[in-house]
Amino acid sequence: MEKACTLPDYTRIPQEAYEILKETRTIALVGASPKPERPSHQVMQYLLEQGFRVIPVNPGQREILGQPCYPNISAIPEGEKIDTVVIFRRADQVPPLVAEALARGIKNIWLQEGIISPEAERLAREAGARIVMGLCFKKVHQIGKQKGPAG
Repeated sequence: MEKACTLPDYTRIPQEAYEILKETRTIALVGASPKPERPSHQVMQYLLEQGFRVIPVNPGQREILGQPCYPNISAIPEGEKIDTVVIFRRADQVPPLVAEALARGIKNIWLQEGIISPEAERLAREAGARIVMGLCFKKVHQIGKQKGPAG
């Protein structure tokens, strides 16, 4: 028998997710793709349209959606204040990315739908950072807009 795909429960979004949304203006989007069919591209485009500053991170690209792209979080110029890192990478690749974000002083970590990493959660919590796992930043933002200012 095939194992069913478990969809995220968007009826129970943690308050911490809404707090991160409210405080976020600049996002480092790790795993950004120049391909319009990819979820990371669609999320980045939506966030730009919503007025967020999005800094794409992808070692194979120089620019995505008109934004300069960086090979890793550490390569983003120091003058760029990053509120949240949104990660589109496999769970086994996440802990070093979280460690890099924390070393940069980023205190909000967001792992996209389908990405759960207990090790990344431990790293973030031990550093006093907030972390959301397994939810889409775009979908939570849309739900938050529907709910109004209280979130």
